[in-house]
Amino acid sequence: MRAFVFTDRALARHAGRFVWLSIDTEKPGNASFLTRYPVEAWPSFFVLDPATEKVALRWVGGATVGQLEKILSDGRAAASGKETGVEEILARADAHYGAGKNAEAVREYREALERAPRSWPRYGRAVESLLFALHRIHDEKGCAETARAAYPKLAGTSSAANVAASGLDCAVDLKPEDPARAELVAALARDAREVVSAPRPDIAADDISSVYESLASEREAARDEEGRKTVLAQRAAFLEAQAARAANPESRAVFDSHRLSTYLALGSPERAIPMLEASERDLPDDYNPPARLAVAYRAAHRYDEALAASDRALSKAYGPRKIGILQTRSDIYASKGDPAAARRTLEETVRYAESLPAGQRSEKTIASLRKKLEATP
Repeated sequence: MRAFVFTDRALARHAGRFVWLSIDTEKPGNASFLTRYPVEAWPSFFVLDPATEKVALRWVGGATVGQLEKILSDGRAAASGKETGVEEILARADAHYGAGKNAEAVREYREALERAPRSWPRYGRAVESLLFALHRIHDEKGCAETARAAYPKLAGTSSAANVAASGLDCAVDLKPEDPARAELVAALARDAREVVSAPRPDIAADDISSVYESLASEREAARDEEGRKTVLAQRAAFLEAQAARAANPESRAVFDSHRLSTYLALGSPERAIPMLEASERDLPDDYNPPARLAVAYRAAHRYDEALAASDRALSKAYGPRKIGILQTRSDIYASKGDPAAARRTLEETVRYAESLPAGQRSEKTIASLRKKLEATP
């Protein structure tokens, strides 16, 4: 978003309509913000009502310029408190969603969609938010069925990628004995393949990349290794083409995370190393390139280089992001054959996670780390 969207001059006309604020959720000084406005996924965008300081609208995930302009317009309308009819129901849904009350949001989004007129301009946004809320309350069947019903109406829109990917992920997660699973997976996989077969210019490249990821997961669940690798190879080619067209190093590095995960899944971590080394040279203050390099070097069995990259990442990282870097460091020691160092590092990780302030401290993460520590020799 920072590299491709917020730099677009089309957004300049909104400058006087909003007070813009960017929050680095990793910084300790921003922990109090997170206690009031919890972030469940990154990136997340909030439109706040200046009178009440409550969330009028929340959007999870990336957006194109066109999508962002609609989000801003809808958020401004929701904050006005003047909406009536189906728009008022949507505003209530958005308020619940913004407060992290996903079950309540599901109920209101469903009512809004049921009452909405044909060709309702907010249909796509409402469906995307509903799907995320359903996933958060673990209603995978409701998520898959909603996506399947909505996709035909959204196939030619900027919502197509997120709806297809979210629905397919939910369908794959259904229990094998669910009688609806096979049909839902097959239908949503067709929808997802349709999205990647002809990417639209109004759909963000990382959203298209996520559709490939969902398709690869579907093939993995079907135990089709050849099919999984074919999808991953297609994803790699798509991402490499996007990176080659990037206007500057920051824009190119946007694709590093997706490319790394793809190369790892293909069993070719060495393909990630040159791009990450370039990103580290070009973006010397960013902890992400060396953190990702540590992962790639470990997968390539280059353990000393992995530890050195981990050192560089830790010297620049802060907040919850350090937890992942420390976990990778523990894994490097384990792979290198040094279980004592692996355990010491994991103990350090637990202590660090416990030291984070409210808003950044995750009891779920701490419990997972302690469980991993118990299983470490």
